[in-house]
Amino acid sequence: MTTTHKNALRVAAALWLVWGLVHLGAGIITLASTTTEAVQAIADAVPEEVLAVDYPDAAGAILDQHSWNLAWFGVVAMIGGVFIWRQNRTAIWVTAMVGGLADIGYFLFLDLGGYVNFVPGTVMTIFSATAILLSGWVWFATRGPKGHELAATTLGSTPVSSR
Repeated sequence: MTTTHKNALRVAAALWLVWGLVHLGAGIITLASTTTEAVQAIADAVPEEVLAVDYPDAAGAILDQHSWNLAWFGVVAMIGGVFIWRQNRTAIWVTAMVGGLADIGYFLFLDLGGYVNFVPGTVMTIFSATAILLSGWVWFATRGPKGHELAATTLGSTPVSSR
C-alpha cells in the first residue's frame, strides 16, 4: 500500500468520523425533542409554521425510531472510521454499507424532495460519498495477493504467504 493509499484512507476515516458524530448528535437531539421540533429540525427547508402541527403519538414513535437509527448509524460510522484509519479492508465495506445506505435514503426522500437545506444534510451526503469513493478506490487498487496480505497483517495474523 502506497503512502497515497494510506492518506486516502485517513481522509476517508476522518470523513466517516465527522459524519458519525453529526448523525449521533442528530439522533440524540431529535430523540430529546418534541415531535414537532424534530420534524422542523429535520425538514429545515420547510417553513416552521407549516410543520407546527399536533402530530399523533404514533408519528412521534416513528420519529423516535428514526432518531435511534441516526444514532447507531453514527456510532457504526465512527467505529468504522477508526478501523479504516488502521487500514482494515472489512471496515471499508461495512462502513460504506451502513453510512452509504443511510444516505441514499436521505438523498432520495429529503434532498430530492427539497425538504432540507444544503448544510448540514447535503454536506454529510457529500462526505459519505467521498469517503466511499476514496476507500473504495484504495480497496480495488490494493486487492489481490498483496491486498490479502495487508488484510491479514492489519488484523494481527500472519499472512498465508509468510507461513
